Amino acid sequence: MNMLSSTALSGLNAAQTRLGAAANNIANMNTPGFRRDEVSAVPQIGGGVSVSVQKAETQGADVVRDVVDQKMAVLEFKANLRVLKTEREMTGSLLDTLA
Repeated sequence: MNMLSSTALSGLNAAQTRLGAAANNIANMNTPGFRRDEVSAVPQIGGGVSVSVQKAETQGADVVRDVVDQKMAVLEFKANLRVLKTEREMTGSLLDTLA
Protein backbone atom coordinates (compact mmCIF):
# COMPACT_ATOMS: atom_id res chain seq x y z
CA MET A 1 0.00 0.00 0.00
CA ASN A 2 1.44 3.37 -0.88
CA MET A 3 1.82 6.37 1.38
CA LEU A 4 -1.24 8.20 0.04
CA SER A 5 -3.53 5.24 0.71
CA SER A 6 -2.18 4.61 4.18
CA THR A 7 -2.48 8.30 5.07
CA ALA A 8 -6.11 8.38 3.93
CA LEU A 9 -6.89 5.12 5.75
CA SER A 10 -5.30 6.55 8.87
CA GLY A 11 -7.65 9.53 8.56
CA LEU A 12 -10.66 7.25 8.11
CA ASN A 13 -9.70 5.33 11.26
CA ALA A 14 -9.30 8.60 13.16
CA ALA A 15 -12.75 9.73 12.01
CA GLN A 16 -14.24 6.41 13.11
CA THR A 17 -12.65 6.78 16.54
CA ARG A 18 -13.93 10.36 16.87
CA LEU A 19 -17.44 9.32 15.83
CA GLY A 20 -17.48 6.36 18.22
CA ALA A 21 -16.33 8.46 21.16
CA ALA A 22 -18.94 11.15 20.48
CA ALA A 23 -21.70 8.54 20.16
CA ASN A 24 -20.60 6.92 23.42
CA ASN A 25 -20.61 10.29 25.16
CA ILE A 26 -24.13 11.12 23.98
CA ALA A 27 -25.46 7.66 24.85
CA ASN A 28 -24.08 7.89 28.38
CA MET A 29 -24.55 11.58 29.17
CA ASN A 30 -27.19 10.84 31.83
CA THR A 31 -25.20 8.04 33.49
CA PRO A 32 -24.20 9.10 37.01
CA GLY A 33 -20.45 9.56 37.34
CA PHE A 34 -19.81 9.25 33.60
CA ARG A 35 -16.70 10.94 32.26
CA ARG A 36 -16.61 11.78 28.57
CA ASP A 37 -14.25 10.13 26.10
CA GLU A 38 -11.91 12.68 24.56
CA VAL A 39 -10.06 11.93 21.32
CA SER A 40 -6.72 13.46 20.47
CA ALA A 41 -4.93 13.09 17.15
CA VAL A 42 -1.20 13.43 16.59
CA PRO A 43 0.34 13.71 13.12
CA GLN A 44 2.79 10.97 12.20
CA ILE A 45 6.17 11.72 10.64
CA GLY A 46 5.56 9.57 7.54
CA GLY A 47 2.01 10.84 7.07
CA GLY A 48 -1.32 10.08 8.65
CA VAL A 49 -2.40 10.44 12.25
CA SER A 50 -2.32 8.47 15.44
CA VAL A 51 -5.35 8.81 17.71
CA SER A 52 -5.86 8.07 21.35
CA VAL A 53 -8.92 8.14 23.57
CA GLN A 54 -8.77 9.19 27.19
CA LYS A 55 -11.37 9.97 29.82
CA ALA A 56 -12.11 13.60 30.66
CA GLU A 57 -10.80 14.81 34.00
CA THR A 58 -14.24 15.94 35.14
CA GLN A 59 -17.64 14.31 35.06
CA GLY A 60 -20.49 15.63 32.98
CA ALA A 61 -21.80 15.99 29.47
CA ASP A 62 -20.80 18.40 26.73
CA VAL A 63 -23.46 17.73 24.12
CA VAL A 64 -22.48 20.67 21.92
CA ARG A 65 -18.90 19.44 21.67
CA ASP A 66 -20.07 15.90 20.93
CA VAL A 67 -22.38 17.05 18.13
CA VAL A 68 -19.55 19.13 16.65
CA ASP A 69 -17.23 16.09 16.91
CA GLN A 70 -19.80 14.03 15.01
CA LYS A 71 -20.00 16.67 12.27
CA MET A 72 -16.21 16.83 12.10
CA ALA A 73 -16.01 13.05 11.77
CA VAL A 74 -18.41 13.15 8.81
CA LEU A 75 -16.25 15.77 7.10
CA GLU A 76 -13.11 13.73 7.84
CA PHE A 77 -14.73 10.64 6.28
CA LYS A 78 -15.67 12.59 3.15
CA ALA A 79 -12.26 14.23 2.75
CA ASN A 80 -10.31 11.00 3.19
CA LEU A 81 -12.65 9.09 0.90
CA ARG A 82 -12.09 11.75 -1.75
CA VAL A 83 -8.33 11.28 -1.38
CA LEU A 84 -8.74 7.54 -1.99
CA LYS A 85 -10.97 8.15 -5.04
CA THR A 86 -8.55 10.70 -6.48
CA GLU A 87 -5.64 8.32 -5.99
CA ARG A 88 -7.54 5.59 -7.83
CA GLU A 89 -8.36 7.98 -10.69
CA MET A 90 -4.73 9.11 -10.93
CA THR A 91 -3.50 5.53 -10.98
CA GLY A 92 -6.02 4.67 -13.70
CA SER A 93 -4.94 7.66 -15.78
CA LEU A 94 -1.30 6.71 -15.38
CA LEU A 95 -1.98 3.13 -16.43
CA ASP A 96 -3.98 4.35 -19.45
CA THR A 97 -1.07 6.61 -20.44
CA LEU A 98 1.47 3.79 -20.11
CA ALA A 99 -0.66 1.25 -22.00
